[in-house]
Amino acid sequence: MTKNPIEFAREVRAEVAKVTWPTRRETLITTSMVFIFVVIAAVFFLVADKIIGFVIKLLLGVS
Repeated sequence: MTKNPIEFAREVRAEVAKVTWPTRRETLITTSMVFIFVVIAAVFFLVADKIIGFVIKLLLGVS
């Protein structure tokens, strides 16, 4: 079933009008939270990698 391009454009416009867009403040807060959690995850994996590397070196006796 093919649709008329004009009818399709009207439907798309109607659906976009229903979207609740976040405010600028909400976007900034969410973006900040993402960056904070990325830094926390990076530090966690850095520390975990260093600990695992240290334990492996102890077990294998590699210097």
